[in-house]
Amino acid sequence: MTKHLGKYLGLPIIITALILATQTVAAETRGAGSTFVSPVMAKWIDAYKAKTGNVVSYQPIGSSNGINLIKKAAVDFGTSDMPLDPKELQKLGLMQFPIVIGGVVPVVNIEGVKPGQIRFTGRLLADIYLGNIKSWSDPAIRAVNPDLKLPNTPITVVHRIDGSGTTFNWSNYLSKVSSQWKAMVGEGTFVEWPVGLGGKGNDGVASLVGMIPGSIGYLEYAYALQRLDKISFAMVQNGAGNFVVPDAASFQAAAAGADWKAAKDFCLVLADAPGDDAYPITATTFVLMPRESKAAERAATAIDFFRWSLESGRSQAETLNYVPLPPALVAQIEQSWQQGLEALTASASPAAKH
Repeated sequence: MTKHLGKYLGLPIIITALILATQTVAAETRGAGSTFVSPVMAKWIDAYKAKTGNVVSYQPIGSSNGINLIKKAAVDFGTSDMPLDPKELQKLGLMQFPIVIGGVVPVVNIEGVKPGQIRFTGRLLADIYLGNIKSWSDPAIRAVNPDLKLPNTPITVVHRIDGSGTTFNWSNYLSKVSSQWKAMVGEGTFVEWPVGLGGKGNDGVASLVGMIPGSIGYLEYAYALQRLDKISFAMVQNGAGNFVVPDAASFQAAAAGADWKAAKDFCLVLADAPGDDAYPITATTFVLMPRESKAAERAATAIDFFRWSLESGRSQAETLNYVPLPPALVAQIEQSWQQGLEALTASASPAAKH
C-alpha cells in the first residue's frame, strides 16, 4: 500500500471513514472473483453503500478469474475460495485474509427426492464423478439409502467449466476421501473431468441440474437453497461416520476446530474437518489485495468495506446461511492489516534506509 493508504488505515476506523466520506467523490472500488460468495457480497455492497455512500462493485466470474485480475492489478481486490500459498503471495506482493465461511453441497434432480433425503459418502461422490457409478439404482447408492426409492435411470454428472474455488473445495475433498480420485484427477480450480457436462458458475451448474432429470452437481449452499423447487441437496457422511445435513450449524462445527493462528497468511482449507457434527465440504472465501497499491483511496475503501462486512455484516451472512467469522479471527485479520502497514511504514521511513 502507498504512504497515503498507510495514513488512512493506521487511524481508527471511524476517523478513516470520515476522511473517505469528506473527500471528493472517489472512483468506484472494484472487485471480482468467487461466485461462491456472490450472494452475500451483493447484500454487503448494498448495505455498505447505504451506510457510507462509498461505491463498491463486484463481478462473480470465478475464483481463477479473480486471482488473474488481481495479479494484473485490473481490480482493487480479488476473491477466491482457494487460498494461495504464502510463497506465491510473497512473490506476487499480495496479502490474503478470509471473509466468510460456507459449504459446497451435492445437489440432485431425482423425482420424489426431497432436500436432505438422499445420502452420500465421500467415496460414493468420487465414484460417481469418476464415472465408476453410472445409475441411481447402483447397489452402492442403495446401500446407504435403503429407505429411499431411487429410479433405475442413468446419472448425468454436472460440473464447472470455469476456474472455480467451489471446484477446488469439491476436488480437494474428493482427493482426501478417494485415493483413485487423487491419483487420476487431483484438486484445483480447474481439473480434467472424467465424465459429465459443464456449466459456468454456480448459476450454470444449478441451471443444468434443474433442467436434467437424473443429474447431480455441486453448489455453494446459498445457490442450492434458491432452487429447491427443482433440485435437492444431499447429506454427506463426515469423518466421524455421521451423515450431516448442510446448514450454518454444521459449517460452524467444521470451522470450530480450525487453527487460524498457525496458518501463515491464513492459508487453511476446511474440507474434511474433524468433529461429530462437522459438514465435510465446508469452505472459506478469501480476499486478495496488493500490499502496495497505486490506487490508495480505492484500496482504503476496500479495507473499510471488509472491516464493515466483518464487524457489521454478520446478519446478512447468517440470513444466507453463511457462517460469519468468529470475533477472535476478525481481530487476527485486523491485526494483520495493521502489522502490514507498520512494516511498510518502517521500510519507507528515512531511518530504515540508513
